[in-house]
Amino acid sequence: MNIKEIASLGDLKMIAGKQERAFLLLFKGGTEKSECIINALSGLDGEIKGNITFLKADVQKVRDIHPVYGIESVPALLEFRSGSLMNVFKGCNSREFYINAINGSMPGTYSTGEEKKQKNVIVYSTPACPWCNTLKTYLRERKIQFRDVDVSVDQKAAEQMVNKSGHQGVPQADIDGHIIVGFDKKKIDSLLELG
Repeated sequence: MNIKEIASLGDLKMIAGKQERAFLLLFKGGTEKSECIINALSGLDGEIKGNITFLKADVQKVRDIHPVYGIESVPALLEFRSGSLMNVFKGCNSREFYINAINGSMPGTYSTGEEKKQKNVIVYSTPACPWCNTLKTYLRERKIQFRDVDVSVDQKAAEQMVNKSGHQGVPQADIDGHIIVGFDKKKIDSLLELG
């Protein structure tokens, strides 16, 4: 399988934004776990369905991608749909795991059927916040994929959240760039097109 090496966040956005589906492998060259995932992904050519672009970036050389997507450990395989992050698969998994994940035949990934495009959803929360748990449970029950960011341990993310909304309180949801402060079910349903 041909995995194109990229040199920056700009490269990722330019390439992944033009593709219906793209995967980015973030790895740290020379480490055992990174070698493990590279070996698992190599030779999947005949196993992968559809036209998918595969990219890779060594976090020792490319330092502007992982902070944007909240990736704190590598290796990680990131799935993008039309430029939006949809899934993150952490660590090294089996060859079969990646075949199922890439082909969308495991829970939490897309099938190749005609489905609505998933919105990019980020939930800013803290472990002690009951409304945060209510919001996350609500999204999970509706099978909405989201990235949960714990702002009690991630100061940079907390600052990003305040910059986006002007508020420090949690929960906050970022749905394709639209910020919702608190658990506003009506607004969430509207932005996620839930009927």
